[in-house]
Amino acid sequence: MTERLRIENLYKVFGGSPERAMSRLRSGSTKEKVLADTGLVVGLNNVSLSVPSGSIYMIMGLSGSGKSTLARCINRLNEPSAGKILLDGEDLVALGERQLREVRRTRISMVFQHFALLPNRTVTENVEFGLKLRGIPPAVRRRKAEEILSIVGLASWSHRLPHELSGGMRQRVGLARALATDADVLIMDEAFSALDPLIRAEMQEELLRLQRTFQKTILFITHDFQEALKLGTRIAIMADGELMREGEPQEIVLDPQSDYVTSFTKDVDRSRLFDARAAMRPGEVQTIRGSQFALCEYGAIALDSGNRVKGHIALKDIDRLRAGDDMSTLLSADFKTVPPDAKLLDVSRLYKSGRPLVVTDEDQRFIGTVCAESILSQIAALPTGSASARRNPNV
Repeated sequence: MTERLRIENLYKVFGGSPERAMSRLRSGSTKEKVLADTGLVVGLNNVSLSVPSGSIYMIMGLSGSGKSTLARCINRLNEPSAGKILLDGEDLVALGERQLREVRRTRISMVFQHFALLPNRTVTENVEFGLKLRGIPPAVRRRKAEEILSIVGLASWSHRLPHELSGGMRQRVGLARALATDADVLIMDEAFSALDPLIRAEMQEELLRLQRTFQKTILFITHDFQEALKLGTRIAIMADGELMREGEPQEIVLDPQSDYVTSFTKDVDRSRLFDARAAMRPGEVQTIRGSQFALCEYGAIALDSGNRVKGHIALKDIDRLRAGDDMSTLLSADFKTVPPDAKLLDVSRLYKSGRPLVVTDEDQRFIGTVCAESILSQIAALPTGSASARRNPNV
């Protein structure tokens, strides 16, 4: 996946003479010590990260962690004290005022927590407002606004004013306004935090649906770890202006690397986070009487020349196959296939004792198998070192 945005050694110090604070930070001083010694407030302390193109990149932390400061530094609503912000290789920190205005109009859009809609303008006028600032002709911007409103399900509300809409609908308008500009990067600053829980869940699903269509690069700021896990391609966890942990959701839960990050992960519903890939065993591939088989605890998965799954031979019948029985009389269709990204909650519902669960790609090519113990060990965070985990079928 190509890189869209890179942050390099970014500092933000609020107050005069930020160099005094940064020299102390570089020497190992803490945010609290810098405040006590200099009276300066550290917003960001040497933050570096890379945002892949087309990802939903979650930046999370508690109040005062620096997550919103980072978001506002990216489009320079907050001026960085030091460091680089590279958008497709161009350093935004080095831009002049005119260039920065152009970036804000065309390349970076924001979706705010409290909607920030213009109260005296209709839904359509709000959605097309960014295009109007660019000087786009009225007919063109109106057509674009109507197209986006149709996608987010608000076409019939186009002539209403914001106060006539529910909270979720107003947030959809804010999202539509950001999408209408066709910006490279969307920054969503606590965009769903003001919504009721049910509406918030609906908006999370809506964002995932829209992302499948638009494939935008999204920086999503949140204090909710469950939201980060649900939406995020990658997650950066911040505290006291520093980046504490960064990686894919499953990586962070498996290896928090600090007590601070562990405190976020301890109550995670692992069945909804981890997928079949995480619990999968690759299976030992052997040739038996000229045919390929992937061995598993329930027998053998028969594979064709393209590594696609043909069927399953039970453990008790493998000796008959070796002895020369016709494979077609032994082959069973009593197995289930799952994609590698199927969540363990859904995988567990397909499990049946004695029946293999086979992980395949979209072309039905064999990847591995999932057993009951591997599912449970991932959900319960138990080590997979028991006797049955080590057991190989006697083939």
